[in-house]
Amino acid sequence: MIPRLIFHVDVNSAFLSWEAARRVKNGEPDLRLIPSAIGGDVATRTGVVLAKSIPAKKYGIQTGEPIAQALRKCPELYLAQPDFRLYHQNSEAFLAICAKYAPVVEQFSIDECFLDMSGTGRIYPDPIALAHRIKDEIRDTLGFTVNIGIGSNKLLAKMASDFEKPDKVHTLFSEEIEEKLWPLPVKELFTVGKSTAQRLNAARIRTVGELAGTDVQRLRAMFGNKMGDHLFRYANGFDDSPVLAESEEAKGYSNSTTLAEDIITADEAHRVLLALVDSVASRMRNDGFFASCIAVTIRGNDFRDKSHQKKLSEATDIT
Repeated sequence: MIPRLIFHVDVNSAFLSWEAARRVKNGEPDLRLIPSAIGGDVATRTGVVLAKSIPAKKYGIQTGEPIAQALRKCPELYLAQPDFRLYHQNSEAFLAICAKYAPVVEQFSIDECFLDMSGTGRIYPDPIALAHRIKDEIRDTLGFTVNIGIGSNKLLAKMASDFEKPDKVHTLFSEEIEEKLWPLPVKELFTVGKSTAQRLNAARIRTVGELAGTDVQRLRAMFGNKMGDHLFRYANGFDDSPVLAESEEAKGYSNSTTLAEDIITADEAHRVLLALVDSVASRMRNDGFFASCIAVTIRGNDFRDKSHQKKLSEATDIT
């Protein structure tokens, strides 16, 4: 059986990087070097932060917080409005570069994708060198940086890409789990939200390693069988989900995101939905399509999905 080799490519501060790259190309200052953010209405200074620069992060500015609050933390914060057409163009551009090298590419969100490099050892004998090649081509051709994580499954590759940023390549293979994954706080484990991390910490399970060593029956008692099994598997680095290329004949447009913290108010949910919808509508307008049915799916921290859909009386491409 061919060993699995998965890359996860993640654009560093995507919305801000894409806006910054456009401005640098036009001879303007680089937004990545100053306290800056994407989001809201620049004139009224309302809305929420969709992305922030590293200098802005030093002021404690967080993605998803109100613009007014961010400005109180950093009055000199430079604000730029979202441009989802630009984001879609850059997303397609970096995916195209990835597709030059990988037999299978799965777009995970507008700014990240998985590459299934399994069985390519004769073509690319050094996967780390290949990851650097892809990373550098994206940077040198498109003007923005990515992190690439390399692992033996999608989970480990994604966790690796979240290590030190920006413009880095990291590995997280099965034999590296004890050294690189287990010392991390449980909140750093992919899909563990704020409330789940709090419950684990209250049970004196503070690191991924402690979670990996916890009896699965105890986790099932705390979170239910499905969630308990999931936490145990992920903490031990197990993930057999395949890398799936999206069909060319897809009859719908979609976008999704996994949130670092649980959403608990309608206002917070509406902000996330607005960002996702704006991206989808922009892609539809760019391709000349209209939607006559809208569906929304929410996955809770218990991994149960709730979906609703509605047929529209008139097809639309408006956010």
